Formats: sequence, structure tokens, C-alpha cells
Amino acid sequence: MTLLEKLKSKKNNGQKSLAILIDPDQHQSSLSHQIISQSLLHGVDLFLVGGSLVSNGITQKCVADLKKFGAPNVILFPGNEIQLAPDADALLFMSLISGRNPEYLIGKQVIAAPWVKKHQIETLPTGYMLVESGKLTSALYISGTLPLPNDKPDIAAATAMAGEMLGMKILYLDAGSGAQKPVPQNLIRAVHKNTDSILFVGGGIKSQDQAVNAWLSGADIVVVGNGIFESSTLLQELCVSLNQFNEVQL
Repeated sequence: MTLLEKLKSKKNNGQKSLAILIDPDQHQSSLSHQIISQSLLHGVDLFLVGGSLVSNGITQKCVADLKKFGAPNVILFPGNEIQLAPDADALLFMSLISGRNPEYLIGKQVIAAPWVKKHQIETLPTGYMLVESGKLTSALYISGTLPLPNDKPDIAAATAMAGEMLGMKILYLDAGSGAQKPVPQNLIRAVHKNTDSILFVGGGIKSQDQAVNAWLSGADIVVVGNGIFESSTLLQELCVSLNQFNEVQL
């Protein structure tokens, strides 16, 4: 079974997931290694690797280390074509559908496609949507695009529907790394209500309540990065909430 099929099966069964986002530039720290070990101990099975601006070669080492740790599903979340690693289990093959910059709609993907095909990495067709978060994030600056307004759920829903109609199996709502505010619940609900794709939600999630609210609003997978590096208890709290949520759904 492919990873996409596994994620779809969990969605169909009402089961939620937590994904830990690892920035390769910070991976060498002892804190990063501690977070990975604790995540595996708590049963986290999804790890995203990437960032808006990452040095060449570091991504490959980060992925290789994660596999050595025993991470079962390491997914590339690349900001550009140099953030590719043959040891990864899958790749979010993303188009930035919230923006109008052709480089991130299709340009980067054309450059990456021959390498991806050569290495036969599973691709997860993803419609990536940046959401206004209260500050200029790295993703916004690097991509040179405007985010979706965080008070216009109808625009987010229409964008998501267009991505799904174009064949994207995953939709990713992202407030961006270091966001002041997470993606609003009514916006998540609007996308969830109007699409059937697997829904990732990340950016600005720094508390147990924010993660639970995202799951309750329709997120299938909540992505947390900076939050668990800033709080020594958040990871465990999230895993407890996730297990409780999934037990109710069984």
C-alpha cells in the first residue's frame, strides 16, 4: 500500500494524524534529536522535512538521520528543487495554488520532475495554500506571493476546490513557519466541507487547544514545527489529545 493510500484510508476511517516538521538547518542540534526520539516514543509516524530556505546537502543528511532513528514515514516538504533526498519515503509534490507566481505554480516542479522520476520517490500531489498569519513569513517572502485572506473562507474553499479539480490529492493550508496566528477554524471548515482531499493544516500551532481545534474543524493531519521546539510539554500533550480523539472515532 502506498503512503497516499494509507493516508486516504485513515481519513475515510475518521482517524487524525500529527506530523512533525523538521527544519534541516536546525536538525543537528541536540534538541532536534531529542524531539525526534520523543516523537517516535509517542507513536508519531509522519515527519516532514523542509523549509523555505535550506542549504544544499543538509536536507539529504537530515532525511538519512531520520531513517536511522527509525522514522517510518519521512516526507519531503521542499521549498525548492535542491531540497530533494533519495532516501525519503515520499514527496509533497506541491503547487502553490494560493499565489500567482508561475515559478511556484509549475516552474520548480518542471525542474524537479526528471530527478523525482529517476529516483522513483512516491509523489503526493499537493495543492499548497498560504494563509495570512499576521506577519511576513519566510514562505511568503521567498515565494513572492500574497496569502489567502484569513477572513475570507469562501476564497479558500474556491481555491481548494480548484486544486482538487486539477487532480490534487492533498490540500495543505499553511500559516507559515513562525506565524503569529494559526489558520482560522472557519477557514479550515470551509475547505473541509467543500473538498474530499486529505487536508494538512500547519503554521502557528503552539498549543494543545489550537491543534485540537484544527482536527475538529476538519484537518486530517496537523503539522507542528516551532511550537514543540519552544515548549517542552507540547509534544506529549498533542499525542495524548490525538490518541483520545482517535479512540472516540473507533
